[in-house]
Amino acid sequence: MKIAAMFTGVALLVASTAFAAPVKTYQVTGPVLEVKEDRIVVQKGKEKWEIAKDKDSKVSGDLKVGSKVTVQYSMKAASIEAKADAKAAKKDKKKK
Repeated sequence: MKIAAMFTGVALLVASTAFAAPVKTYQVTGPVLEVKEDRIVVQKGKEKWEIAKDKDSKVSGDLKVGSKVTVQYSMKAASIEAKADAKAAKKDKKKK
C-alpha cells in the first residue's frame, strides 16, 4: 500500500510540473554600448536597455562594444512586498 501511495505522489508531482506554464522570454536587438561582467547595455531606438548577466548566460560570438546583438531574456522578481488594500483598511476602521 505504501508503494502505491508513493507512486501516486510521484505521478502527481510529475504531472503538475508538466502542466506548469513556461517562463515567457523576450528579446531586444541592437548595438552594444557597454559590456561588464554582470551586465550588458544595448541601444534600442533611443532607449538604452541594461540587462543583467552572469556566469550562466550563454554568449556566442565576439561580444564587444559596437557589436549588434540579440539578447533573449526573461523577467524575474527580485523582491515582492504586498501591502494592504487601502479601501479595505478604511472599511475596517469605520466598522470599529
